[in-house]
Amino acid sequence: MDSEINHNSAFQGALNTLEVERKKIAETYKTTYILFGLAILFMIIGLLIRFPTLGFLGFAVSAITGIVMHFRIGDDVKKYKIAYKTNVVGSALKNINESLTITPQSGLPEYEFRSSELFTTESDRYKTQDLISGTNDKTSFWFAEVHAEYKTETSTKNGTRTQWHTIFKGIVFVADFNKNFNVSTVVRPKGFGEAFGSWFSKNVFSFGNSDVIELENIDFSNKFVTYSSNQIEARYILTPAMMERILDLNGKCDETISVSFIHSKMYIAFPLSENYFEAPIHSSLLDPDLLSGDLSIVKFMHDIVHELDLNTRIWGKE
Repeated sequence: MDSEINHNSAFQGALNTLEVERKKIAETYKTTYILFGLAILFMIIGLLIRFPTLGFLGFAVSAITGIVMHFRIGDDVKKYKIAYKTNVVGSALKNINESLTITPQSGLPEYEFRSSELFTTESDRYKTQDLISGTNDKTSFWFAEVHAEYKTETSTKNGTRTQWHTIFKGIVFVADFNKNFNVSTVVRPKGFGEAFGSWFSKNVFSFGNSDVIELENIDFSNKFVTYSSNQIEARYILTPAMMERILDLNGKCDETISVSFIHSKMYIAFPLSENYFEAPIHSSLLDPDLLSGDLSIVKFMHDIVHELDLNTRIWGKE
């Protein structure tokens, strides 16, 4: 954690208060694990001494007590996690930019995920959380964790088998340009959709009148495919400088990003495997490196505005 945050008395007060709650929850979980272990032990001993009734009784009492404790602590865990995000993460965000706020139980609406045109597969299950929003100079931006999935159903001798497949898991970043683009311009990774095979080919949205735009930057064209129905506007947006900035941004990510310019907004999808801003239960909140990973991703998202020079509104309003 940043030393400035560590020396903030209000922040430390929030941490100390939540640390008491964390210890209580951790101890309860530890007790339930012991009870579940005892339940198994009672059953084994009962079978070994050929007194299964005693073993089953011991198993039942320990297991039921453990289950009741586990469910009772559920509401406390939920409140603790929300308080952590609101009070601890929320306070830490102000150290990056005073305008930053986090709304744990909100996210990117599904309709906005669809309208971004970043992905061409309809989602059958959509989860989103931890909406962070703010402004950087002239540019408003927001981002959230998203997990979108589609399902396939196959008939088997035992009935219908349902399988879930990830369309996207990661963070979707949105920035407002205050300028309504005439058409959609979408930049997707080269080979996008190939992994979906025949299922994907039957379920993609129509690209309508969108054409593949051939751009002069060879590195960009080797990494991405650009779709738009307006060559002039696409080239106006994807200037040589913008393409270089997108390539630089992509180079900092483990997987290839997707970018779109729709209506008045720019969308960027960052594939990520882990969840961020989750409160620890079995490790101390007083660890000085507690928020290092989470704050680094927020700083990364915040700095996109400067990375892509979004405040230089060559096509937008002041």
